Amino acid sequence: MGVAGPTTSQCRAELSDEQIVGRVCAGDSASYELLVRRYNQRLYRVVRTILRDDSEVEDVMQETYLAAYRNLSGFAGRARFSTWLIRIAINGALDRLRKSGRFVPFDPTLAETRARLLHARDVARARDPEQQTSERELGRMLEVAIEALPAPYRTAYVLRELEDMPAGDVAECLGVEEATVKTRVHRAKRMLREALSREVGDTSELFRFGGERCSHMVEVVRARLAESR
Repeated sequence: MGVAGPTTSQCRAELSDEQIVGRVCAGDSASYELLVRRYNQRLYRVVRTILRDDSEVEDVMQETYLAAYRNLSGFAGRARFSTWLIRIAINGALDRLRKSGRFVPFDPTLAETRARLLHARDVARARDPEQQTSERELGRMLEVAIEALPAPYRTAYVLRELEDMPAGDVAECLGVEEATVKTRVHRAKRMLREALSREVGDTSELFRFGGERCSHMVEVVRARLAESR
């Protein structure tokens, strides 16, 4: 008996971003769903570093996918597709903050941030003292501590450490120098260590956006694209 070959869905999943973009631009609009599923988790994490409300985060994610779809023909490939998409998401999130009057200029002073982080640690521990040594509780403590970081540190840390993006790509996403990214990530790590006073293991489960939420985003984007045609 011969070995079964890869399925159509497996072959499509192995396509590069640029290959998928080429298919969509050639008229295969259904392939765009591959990009939505591929980047739901990353977009959720990065937009949530700027906006704290999940409903707002998902609104920006939808608008990002729609804006990217409408401008795919203008994607020149000079940057990675992921970088291009994340830049759209970050700009959309920051624009929402500015329009709502919630945009706060970056203050590099660390003293107040350290105090916030230590308070966040204590709050997280107080929620469930009996389980504070469990992996999930430690992960939750880290989530709380990350959310307490100043937004520029938070976004750089999430992209570089949680999403494992190269520092150069993070710099391009944020519109800053690579050295600035490295400095922000270094300071974020230092503040997190001080706040948590211990190492937390696997970060892959932090700020999850999978399962039903991922599928729901695919359905919403599909419906909105159908309405715009």
